[in-house]
Amino acid sequence: MRSWFNGSIVATALAAAAVSAVISLSVTRSQGQAVRPARIANGQPNFNGVWQALNEANWDLQAHEARAGMVTQKGVYDYEYARVPAAPVVALGAAAGVPGSLGVVQGDGQIPYKPEAVAIKKENSENWIDRDPELKCYLPGVPRAMYMPYPFAIVQGTDKIHMTYAFSNAARVIHMSKVEGPPDDTYMGHSVGHWEKNTLVVEVSNFNGKNWFDRAGNFHSDALHLVERYSPISADAIRYEVTITDPKVFTRPWTIAMPLYRRLEPNATVIDYPCMEFSEEFMYGHLRKQQLVKRWEGETIIVDITRKIPPGERLHDWYRR
Repeated sequence: MRSWFNGSIVATALAAAAVSAVISLSVTRSQGQAVRPARIANGQPNFNGVWQALNEANWDLQAHEARAGMVTQKGVYDYEYARVPAAPVVALGAAAGVPGSLGVVQGDGQIPYKPEAVAIKKENSENWIDRDPELKCYLPGVPRAMYMPYPFAIVQGTDKIHMTYAFSNAARVIHMSKVEGPPDDTYMGHSVGHWEKNTLVVEVSNFNGKNWFDRAGNFHSDALHLVERYSPISADAIRYEVTITDPKVFTRPWTIAMPLYRRLEPNATVIDYPCMEFSEEFMYGHLRKQQLVKRWEGETIIVDITRKIPPGERLHDWYRR
């Protein structure tokens, strides 16, 4: 993982070197803030910088009310809105809650699942802790990487645009010229872009189908095809729109849209979030001969943990590896 990350840094540095050839170096300052040119030297909008979405899409793309947690159970009353946090998150109190949202799905706000896919989405939601790739620190995929609650950097080169994400050391390259596709499908897909006036249009394909769109269990297959559109709103805001097509899961294409905002701190950067190290106990703690994390006792609550061996997995098989 570290060698991969170092490679990502090298790629970013190379892209940055290319950018230096096309970006004007002259900037002026107003009230202590650097003024960025609206366009780079070749006339394209200047998307260079650190960006972040400020919304609730990573919890759920669709409009939803605030709720007690991603994992809930029936409360005293038999009403959906009266559910309470389930055991895995109850100790987190308000920090485990899900903020409400107007949603980012365009049109009627509904995701057009096929009937059989609706059942899978529901199962995903009910088994969020065991199934969400985010909890396992898998590469987030596109478009989810664009609206997770972490910053990402855009570096424009002459014929490539590089994006580096904080979460899981993820990265992607948008090829602005014709290139051969990847030898295999991937988490982050294969991105090929072009300009339509001021809008960067990117087609993304070659997904392995192992990602989710959000924590609500919305998912796709390996047939996913995206068309992203990046349109400048101002020097510090981009309208991000992506049309999603997946005939294995959805009855028709559908679209999400949101603004992306430039981080304006003078020292804004993307800091590595090494979540793989943080998720090791969650993913592999059941393989220990002696359980390590099994009890937490606070002032008002005690949490006991019993690990399960996943179905079809025999513990002694792992010890022999």
